[in-house]
Formats: sequence, structure tokens, C-alpha cells
Amino acid sequence: MLEQLSGIVTSVGREILSWRGSHAAQGTWHGSQLKTEADLRAHAALSTQLRRTFPDIAVVSEEDSASQSPTRPSRYWLIDPIDGTASFSEGFAGVVTQIALIEDHQPQLGAIYAPALELLYLAQRGKGATLNGKRLRIASDPRRRVLIDNTPEPRGATKLAFERLHCTGYVESGSISLKICRVADGTADVFVKDITVRDWDIAPAHLVIGESGGVLAGLHGAAEFPYAGGYEHSGIVAATSVELAAEARAALSRP
Repeated sequence: MLEQLSGIVTSVGREILSWRGSHAAQGTWHGSQLKTEADLRAHAALSTQLRRTFPDIAVVSEEDSASQSPTRPSRYWLIDPIDGTASFSEGFAGVVTQIALIEDHQPQLGAIYAPALELLYLAQRGKGATLNGKRLRIASDPRRRVLIDNTPEPRGATKLAFERLHCTGYVESGSISLKICRVADGTADVFVKDITVRDWDIAPAHLVIGESGGVLAGLHGAAEFPYAGGYEHSGIVAATSVELAAEARAALSRP
């Protein structure tokens, strides 16, 4: 099944890449969300392939509000056709298309493809995670603390975390999911986001980082994410260790 997901995300990802610079990449802002024609095209391509390949599994998508019932199916695909739409529209590379299989209220399979960077992350619960076929396993270095976010330099809560965690470096990247995966693959050590994120933003990367030996937790309140009921979470922290995640949560909870 994971091999089939790999084929689906890579084929859709390459389609998305071909739309850069076209009318489909332009859009309008709805609150904090940029929506483009490309989002809808990617949704159609991803959901069509999933339904054709796995006709008995429901699809819940960011781009299909009717699918987002709080009473969730017992087993379903959770998809984010384009994570990092603003980056996509502006021509930056940090864009992914992604799929998670949710069962027992947790991601069981995850597939994330960043077409402009040719990065394919795959994960299966209890079986590990890979990047372009190579097994991911975090090796924490206490002397190194590299923070990642999507601005040229740390700003807002990220700047506060950079200072309070005494970070040794900073990396700029794109989509939320990709930043989590960059912690999993060793590019960075910690990522914090103090805005609302949704299950489709994080589910595949949650599995990737967990299977790599890292952690994804809530920035405020409960540390765990039950994939049930509502789809929103008020902030996240991804880190190479439970200890670093706890330190980041504590650092940003101080006045």
C-alpha cells in the first residue's frame, strides 16, 4: 500500500510543479489561507487516484469541506493536496502534496512529496520512515540547536524560541509538513508554530517524525493529538527529542 501511495503523491506532485507560474498558481486570501485553482486541481487529482486505487476507503480533504465531519470514518485518507500554497504561488520550492491513512484515531501510513526539491518521505506505523528510500533515524547532538521556519530570519514566536532555546542556527523552509520532516531528516532540530494548524497539515509528517525517533506535540495544552472530533490545534512543536520539545513548550509559555 505504501508503494502505491508513493506513486500517487509523486505523480500529483509533478502535476503541481507543472502549474507553477500559470494562472492556476494565482489566488485569493481567505483569512490566513491562500486559495488557488491549483489547490482544487490537486485535490481532484489526489482524491480521484485514491478512490480509484482504494475504493473502499473514504477521503477527507482540506479542499472538501463536506468531507470534514466531526464524526469521522473508522478508516480514511486525510489529504492536503498542496501544503504551502503561498510558497507555491510565489515560486518557492517548499511545497508538498501529502496523504495520511488514519485508523484508530492515529496516522498509520504517510506519504509526503516535495516535487521542486525531489524529496519523498514515507512512513508506516511501527515500520519506520524513509527519505528517498533511505531510513531516517534522528541522532540528537546536544551541542546543536537549529531552528526552522518559513521566514528569512526568525520572527515573532520563532524569534523568541530562538533566543530562549539558545539556538545555534536557523533554516528557512516552506510548508508546515516539510518543516516537520526537516527535523526528522536532521536538517533542523526544532520547529515551533503558534498559529492554528489542522490535522491535514500535520498527520503525515507526524508519523514521519515519530517513526524517525522525534516528537510532534501541541504547543499549548495537551501534548498528544487525537485525530478525532475537531480538526484544529492551537500551535505545535516538532523536535528531535521529548526533552527539547518540552523545553520549547516551556520557553514559549513564559511571559
